[in-house]
Amino acid sequence: MKRLPFPAALLPALVALSLVAAPAAADTAHKRTHTKKSHSETAQPDTGQPKRDAAMLHVDLPTRIEQRCNARAMGMVGREHSDMQPEETVAYAFADPQLGEASITAPGAAIRSHGHWYHLSYTCHTSADGMDVESFSYTLGGDVPRDEWSTHSLVP
Repeated sequence: MKRLPFPAALLPALVALSLVAAPAAADTAHKRTHTKKSHSETAQPDTGQPKRDAAMLHVDLPTRIEQRCNARAMGMVGREHSDMQPEETVAYAFADPQLGEASITAPGAAIRSHGHWYHLSYTCHTSADGMDVESFSYTLGGDVPRDEWSTHSLVP
């Protein structure tokens, strides 16, 4: 049995964060910048959000920032590109992300939609506790050839 790099009790929260999905397109590079109300200002009371937020507070700050920003990437790409349904984002696929006090820059990220991986680069700034995304910008690139997936920890 493989050991999880986080407490098993956090698995439902992490899965929920990875399920942000909506349609989107990526045959050429697209740049977007987005500043939005904080997550806590827009959360709905009956969605289970408080439980997920409480679980995220037990995740170390760099992981929390990466998870929140990966979720924002999937949500924004899905909303802004009608033929994509993001399923997963990997911040470290082609280059190590750079973490700041409350930010992450992921120049070599990848995002999966409809069983295909696409290059992605993003910069994300969060609140000091990493719970709310304060600003997010990204560039969506082209398709990653399937023969490169395993080299970059991209799963089918």
